[in-house]
Parts: sequence; C-alpha cells; structure tokens
Amino acid sequence: MSNKQNQWIVGLNAVASAIEHDADNVREVLVEASKNPRVTEIEENARRKGIEVRKVTEQALSGVAGGVRHQGVAARYAAAKTWAESELEGLLESAEGKALLLVLDGVQDPHNLGACLRSAAAAGVTAVVIPKDKSVGVNATVRKTSAGAADLIPVVQVTNLSRCLKDLQKLGVWIYGLAGEADASLYSLDLKGNVALVLGGESDGLRRLTREHCDGLVKIPMPGAIESLNVSVATGITLFEAVRQRQ
Repeated sequence: MSNKQNQWIVGLNAVASAIEHDADNVREVLVEASKNPRVTEIEENARRKGIEVRKVTEQALSGVAGGVRHQGVAARYAAAKTWAESELEGLLESAEGKALLLVLDGVQDPHNLGACLRSAAAAGVTAVVIPKDKSVGVNATVRKTSAGAADLIPVVQVTNLSRCLKDLQKLGVWIYGLAGEADASLYSLDLKGNVALVLGGESDGLRRLTREHCDGLVKIPMPGAIESLNVSVATGITLFEAVRQRQ
C-alpha cells in the first residue's frame, strides 16, 4: 500500500470507521458540541486511541467538509490507502482459487462508487479495481457513502484497465462484463472460481476496449418496463449472485 496524503473525511460512519480500523492514520478529529450519542462515542473512542480531539463550530466543520454533510464530526486523515496494481497477484493467491473481483469501468459519481464499495465489502470481495482516468477516486464523499467499506477492502487504481484485465486472465481469472444488450443471463454463469465482474459507468456503460477484454458479456434479466439499473444497484445484484453460488 502506498500514496498517503492528508485529506478530510466527514460523517459519523466514515470517521468512526477510520478510528476503528485505521487509527494510526487519523491525525485529529473535529467535533461540534452535540448531544448526539454517536458524536460522543466517536470523541471518546478517539481519545482512548490517543487521537487529538478539538471542539469546533459548525462553520469550521462546514469549511473542511467541502459541501459534504458532516453530521457534526470530521477527521484529518493521512490516507486514503491505495493498493498498487502489482499487489493484485498476491491478493489472488491469498484467495486460493476463489477470488471475487469487482471492476468498475468509469464510475464518476462518488455516491455510486461509495455504494458499490459498501456492497463489495458486504459480499466479501477480494478487491475493487478502478481506472485512474475518467473515474472518481476514493474521496471524502465516497468514504462517507461507503459507510466504512473504503477502510475494509483493497481498492486498486490502474493506469490501463484493458491491460489489467489481460493480466488477470493470465492469472486464471474469468472476466464477465455486464451489458444490457447481451444475450446470456447473469444467472447462467458459474461464479464459483476466480472471477472478475465488470460494470460500466453511469452514462456510457462498458467502454469498447473493456468489452473486448471480457471473456463474456451477460445481462441482468429485467422483465419489467425499466431497461436499466443504477450501477450501484446492478453491482449489488451481481455480487450477491456470486455469493449465493459460493454458499
């Protein structure tokens, strides 16, 4: 892991998770005077772990939150932790033939990425892969929306997604992309081994080169009047089909 930089994270779940799972990287916690027991719990936990806590005004919290709803608490964080592409092979090896990867091709809405990370953590995903270009990174909004999931699973940003997919195939990973026009159903796949599930961004879906590096394209059957799903909803459905099969 590498590339630590100071940033502000805000919101009850995001700050509580950072203190609980990665206290060494929390530099200070700002809290607003509040009767909210969650804020008090965060303050007490931070002090127990030797983290400086400062009482500040709502205006001060809004200043560091950058427009994100802070819920009365913020933390200066020497992160986010990032995982190098070279570490993917080790993550696959540790999964012992049952790796489950989530690949997100160009998700640009931080709320969507946060929700996808939350589903990924709940599903026990081995790692989440995102491209460095045309994709949101793990920022304060993503951390807040993920409700702590950003601290729990490896998020790997790669320079060339197509090359990464090709390398994963060489390591024995089957790669399946989600596309609404595909003929095959998600439920026809065998998702028990080393598998990467690839979902596209909000507007354009999977990019052409990404499609070409998938072993197959599948769709989520939708017999109703709506023809597409939000990427975070589709991610949850797709990942938990893999979970169902693996149980």
